[in-house]
Amino acid sequence: MTRRARERPQRTIDRSSAIPFYHQLKGVLRSQIDSGELKSGDALPGELRLCEQYDVSRTVVRQALVELEFEGLVDRQKGRGTFVTAPKTAQSLVQTLSGLHEDLAARGLHLRSVVRRLERVRAEPVVAAAMQIQEGARVVLLERLRLIEDEPWVLALTYLPSETLPTLRRADLENGSLYSVMDDMGIRPTRGRRTVEAREAGETVAEVLGLRRTSPVLLLTSLGTDRTGRPVEYFEAFHRGDRSRFEVDLVRADVTR
Repeated sequence: MTRRARERPQRTIDRSSAIPFYHQLKGVLRSQIDSGELKSGDALPGELRLCEQYDVSRTVVRQALVELEFEGLVDRQKGRGTFVTAPKTAQSLVQTLSGLHEDLAARGLHLRSVVRRLERVRAEPVVAAAMQIQEGARVVLLERLRLIEDEPWVLALTYLPSETLPTLRRADLENGSLYSVMDDMGIRPTRGRRTVEAREAGETVAEVLGLRRTSPVLLLTSLGTDRTGRPVEYFEAFHRGDRSRFEVDLVRADVTR
């Protein structure tokens, strides 16, 4: 249930500044969100109220709200108002061969996993091709629902070599890192290739993550190989589109003339 935001101390727009009014207003509202003055689920004042509070036009207010929505900070709901969204978890998983557990631990967030399946299955064509094995060969399927601060965030299906099953059954896969377990087994991904694509959740993923069937998710697909080039891990992870974003650091190569 959303909470109506309490009245906030009025902040003024600097009319002598060259910075556009809408940009100033966006900064004021963003600072209230960043500081926790406006929390996830809080309703912002209505457009007319913001016009009166900051003595600006409705066009200025709407432009500020449009930009805040584009940045994922608010959700504008027709007929209801504008609400502060839950913060998205920034992840660098696209560019580094790390697991979600390590990535979030470095950011001070608590990750818990619910193991939904842990068993040997026959490799379907996509999995077999990725793992470079025959179609129908046995692989281990580890299916986990990943929760961040106890909210469903990611549905991950990880495929591993068949011989890993006994060790995985003894491991703490709810609170620990799969990569740490793999390291202990001498199975260490050293190279990998990851891709991200947007798609609709579909019935199964939507039910697990608590979304609508047509809600957007980000599908992260990854293949990890060891130092000999042998595929040792393939996974498909469905991340909630309203809770996740991926970060990639870019470096420009030297340009020779």
